[in-house]
Amino acid sequence: MRKQQAPAAPSVTIDTIIDHVSRDKGIDRKVLIEAVEAAIQNAAHKALGADRQLEARYNQESGQVDLFQYMKVVEHVLDNYREVSLEEIKEAGLEAETGEELGFQIFYLEHERQRREEQEKKFGKLLRLGDRMMGFGRIAAQTARQVINHRIRDAEREIIYREYKDRKAELVTGIVRRYEKGAIIVDLGRAEAILDPNEQVPRESYRIGDRVQAYVKDVDREAKGPPIRLSRADIGLLIKLFEQEVPEIYEGIVRIVSAAREPGSRSKIAVASRDADVDPVGACVGMKGSRVQAVVQELRGEKVDIVEWDKDPARFVCNAIAPAEVARVIIDEAEGSMELIVPDDKLSLAIGRRGQNVRLASQLTNWKLDIVGESQFAQQEEEAIRGLAQVDGVGADLARSMYKLGFRTLEDVAEADPAELAAIPGLGGGEVAARIHAGAEASLDVLHRARLAETITQGKRLTERDRLGLVRGLGQRAIENLRVLGYASLDSIAVEDADTFALRTGLGIRKARQIVGSAQQIKELEANLRRELREAAERGEEPDAPEGSPVAAEGDGEPEAEEAADGPVAAARAAAAEGDGLDGWGDLEEDAKAKAKKAGKPGEPGEES
Repeated sequence: MRKQQAPAAPSVTIDTIIDHVSRDKGIDRKVLIEAVEAAIQNAAHKALGADRQLEARYNQESGQVDLFQYMKVVEHVLDNYREVSLEEIKEAGLEAETGEELGFQIFYLEHERQRREEQEKKFGKLLRLGDRMMGFGRIAAQTARQVINHRIRDAEREIIYREYKDRKAELVTGIVRRYEKGAIIVDLGRAEAILDPNEQVPRESYRIGDRVQAYVKDVDREAKGPPIRLSRADIGLLIKLFEQEVPEIYEGIVRIVSAAREPGSRSKIAVASRDADVDPVGACVGMKGSRVQAVVQELRGEKVDIVEWDKDPARFVCNAIAPAEVARVIIDEAEGSMELIVPDDKLSLAIGRRGQNVRLASQLTNWKLDIVGESQFAQQEEEAIRGLAQVDGVGADLARSMYKLGFRTLEDVAEADPAELAAIPGLGGGEVAARIHAGAEASLDVLHRARLAETITQGKRLTERDRLGLVRGLGQRAIENLRVLGYASLDSIAVEDADTFALRTGLGIRKARQIVGSAQQIKELEANLRRELREAAERGEEPDAPEGSPVAAEGDGEPEAEEAADGPVAAARAAAAEGDGLDGWGDLEEDAKAKAKKAGKPGEPGEES
């Protein structure tokens, strides 16, 4: 009895696969065709040899990829895989001339087995395939699958990138799918995104299937894993949530001027209104706090302070430090800092838990803030006034007047122009101003010498920042600016020509000469003190404590001496301006005018409000 064979299963062509993948994944057919051609060609090189000149070409009619091997006709064969002799061509019954290139189709598919056998009999000596074709179909399938999958992933990433590249800094909502090394993989629908551990908020936890709303921080085409990077800790999440909940912000009537955030704990935002009839804080709070509560709920209990922005920096800072009350504000524009004097019973409230309130207020306003209680400030004020009163020609009443006009340290007096000092009411004219100026310089030199001598005697060295702090005219901000310009040490300034220094820093020539000259004096003073100490050691003597140092003050039994050394340096110097920043530096006359302004409207340097 003759057996009846089952009909062969219809073969699935590559064209069918391309249509299916293109339709399901939304990938262009051309991209998939190129991927398939590259896959077959790579597989052929792997199975038949990398030295062969092979080409894979998609056949639109058959829906398959044809493979070709090209060989050049030569007189003398040097490469068996790329060249064929004219004699071999004639033996195979072909007609060709030297220099021509012949192409042979390689039949590798299963249904082409008969044609492959016929080709081997006829052109086997030319193609030199031998038994390399055995298993090539399996290898081709595996390699093709890998390359196609890789190209599909690349194409999908490109589609995701194009879709989300314009959605950076927006909010998206997704479902938590899985965890990978602490990172959360979020399903956004057509794409996956990653929420890295450092972008997650402490004390927030998610389970598989939970809904999560996050901020699109970046879309990186080259990133390993999902190209969409999410964040729950970025400050942009806070801003976008308010834009989402407050229509006035979305419409542009109310704007968020600045924001500061410590994720999971507390945030502050400063808002302003373009419409005088719209209260910006009230708009953000909403009826019975409904709007801000919606934001707090999305942030999982994070506290949010909403303050009103003010163009006056002092009022803005007072708003930002709320709920604490501020009694006085001392502004130092040159250093970009403010000293806030608050009632003693409100000091802890102003600082906040672990300094959080003042830290967020500083970030919000972009000012360096120092919180001082009223009693502590009064003590610092008295110490600074006593330090000024020790200058020759300055009494207690005059010292108090000078302090109110912005001359709070010996540095302020020594850096001022005598003409500026002469304008102080009750001073006594130009001669007295010159004597006071010279006395302040002398006292300052004594303090610098004492500090250097104490450090050298103890076998220590001042840091470069401390050495630069001894230079007249250099405050902390100025020191930072000079470091950026390449002047990171006292020696780099001392060896510089004053004109070159002025040109590189943009300072006035008089200011530059003052700074360079002061740096040279400090360097010379250091060298002299070290020489004196070395000579005293060689003689076996104890070095004398310099005048103005704590050791000398104890020996003399005069308590005023210790206050003169420590008061202006330790207290007043830390609380007041130490010099000008690079921005807006000019000649000394221009710098002097700003210091002499009396207390007026808040926002001017040296004022109290």
